Amino acid sequence: MGDLLEVAVSDSGELVVRFVVPGFVDDDERVSGGNVYDRRLRDGLRGLGLEVVLLPLPVSGATELPGALSLLPDDALVLVDGLLAVAVAAAEALTAESSRLRLVLLAHMVASRLIEGDEGGQSAVARERAVLAAAWRIIATSRWTRSELITLGADPERVVVAPPGTDSADASTGSESGAARLLCVGAIAPHKGQDVVVEALAELASVPGWTCEFVGSLTAEPAFAARLEAEVTARGMADRISFTGVAVGATLDAAFAEADLVIAASRVESYGMAVAEALARAIPVLTTDAGGSRRRSRTRPPESPYRRATARRSPTPSGAG
Repeated sequence: MGDLLEVAVSDSGELVVRFVVPGFVDDDERVSGGNVYDRRLRDGLRGLGLEVVLLPLPVSGATELPGALSLLPDDALVLVDGLLAVAVAAAEALTAESSRLRLVLLAHMVASRLIEGDEGGQSAVARERAVLAAAWRIIATSRWTRSELITLGADPERVVVAPPGTDSADASTGSESGAARLLCVGAIAPHKGQDVVVEALAELASVPGWTCEFVGSLTAEPAFAARLEAEVTARGMADRISFTGVAVGATLDAAFAEADLVIAASRVESYGMAVAEALARAIPVLTTDAGGSRRRSRTRPPESPYRRATARRSPTPSGAG
């Protein structure tokens, strides 16, 4: 943080950071681990006495970024959420302005992974490499993300790790009924792997005593969410599997407090804040070995049938401990 403080000093002696963030960073209906991280970073920098000027932009396109950057003074410190950096207009602007601005890339994950395999996916990788090369500093949210960025071409000397923290919380008591209450927290989206959880639970439809709640935005990937809800209904599990939408604050705390097991089936994951939140509450976690969560919980490959076999052998979690 010392380097950021030093270069943030403007000619007038003020401490200024321009922070390019998704336009919905403060929208609880679009809450995500990345948004929470951005908010905490903003508030933390302000707590250190810096003036933080937010530049909220739409994730798709970020066409307003070139104009915004062109108005900034030379040597301005610009902190950029990496999920915005792979858009064509944003990547071109960041690369073009890197010779006169101090660009700091906040890499929540390898952003091009989210669209890898789609049309233009390879171009997204190339754009991300160009932005990594242009950045004065890169902040990664986990050691795993740092290693992946270096593999992609980032200069190791420029990449630092600042993992998310967790607030203190009481240990979960679990469900009072004795039934197994499973919880999945995260936007309902393909990279979060909720479809794999539903597939595994379908094989346990004849086993009594469990329920599963999916907590997270249903609008991030609405077509995927609609297909998943339809599949649950078609399999006759709508009375046991629920999609309750976004939860924050006391509502999310209550969901964790009643959980016996948290499941995180992500195909792509840089850190896994939901996993960290669960472990802070002493809730057992079953997750994939995709990325940054692998060191903190019991893991299996993202598409592994082993999870289904494990579930069949031990359908009821032993509870929080």
